[in-house]
Amino acid sequence: MPNTPVRFGMVGAGGIAQSYAAAFRDCSVAKLVAVADVRAEAAQAIAQTLNAKSYGSHGEMCDAEELDAVIVVTPPNSHSDIVTDLLRRKLHVLCEKPLTVDSATARQMFATADEVDRKLTMATKFRFAEDVVRAKALIQSGILGDVILFENAFTARVDMSSRWNSNPAISGGGVLIDNGTHSVDIVRYLLGPITELQVVEGRRVQNLPVEDTVRMFVHTHSGVNASIDLSWSINKEQPNYISVYGSQGTVHVGWKESKYRRSQDDAWIVFGQGYNKVQAFKGQIENFARAVKGQDKLLVTPEDAIASVEVIEAAYRALNHTQWEPVLECCGSTQPSIKNDRLPLAQKALTV
Repeated sequence: MPNTPVRFGMVGAGGIAQSYAAAFRDCSVAKLVAVADVRAEAAQAIAQTLNAKSYGSHGEMCDAEELDAVIVVTPPNSHSDIVTDLLRRKLHVLCEKPLTVDSATARQMFATADEVDRKLTMATKFRFAEDVVRAKALIQSGILGDVILFENAFTARVDMSSRWNSNPAISGGGVLIDNGTHSVDIVRYLLGPITELQVVEGRRVQNLPVEDTVRMFVHTHSGVNASIDLSWSINKEQPNYISVYGSQGTVHVGWKESKYRRSQDDAWIVFGQGYNKVQAFKGQIENFARAVKGQDKLLVTPEDAIASVEVIEAAYRALNHTQWEPVLECCGSTQPSIKNDRLPLAQKALTV
């Protein structure tokens, strides 16, 4: 029914699940009715905050509940199996980033979604952050003139020694796939497809088996040069996480304030109050719920989701050499032949 909330289940009860739970509290088009996790106490803790039920597995949850859709917030190496099973149960699926650890698997997941006529999309919260959306409108308005440079930084000191994100068998890599998936999607959202890139790894200071600091250099199809700094080991302590420089102006998207200034302006014009995590997650949920109802289009298309995996694959290949690495960014594209294609991305980088 048009006015009936979409009934969601959620698989996974870790830190990111807490943000989804907070977003559901003020969401009229969707309702979280069940949470599943192998850690029963974790699932129960989140479920109780929303008067939902908790289960020990996604299969048990799906058998017991009448669901329309499911959010998957488990580690990346589990995404393919869980998402495929949910789709075959005729459920729509919103899967956390990174969608998966290789593009061949990503394409197969979307092939399954097509086969069963269900919606599948990748969660990428910054597309729904109000200041990022407004920055895109400013860029498209032409107020900056020709966009020339783009900068993005996601850096913070975080002890990753005991977290699954730094285990390549589970995560597919290190900070490059973890935070970098957000970065490449922001670039694509604001500036269009990525054509080539370089990646330079910084010193490893946490004794991890994966990269903890990298710098990416990116060329877009539209001719913009972009630089991206990613780290779990440093904090650049910048007020802005996105800066876009054009021939006639500049846009800064910040954690606490976003602003722009044209070359003829004396002062900056504030257009946003900074990053609001709950608002961004709520936007994701609402877009997906309306798409399930047939009331809206998915903001993150299959091509967007697959491209995010393809770009990260290219980034790990680029760690092995100093030349620019081409990105064959197209749904269904054929990547250059690489060894051990089923290995996690960080392991591929060591074996190519």
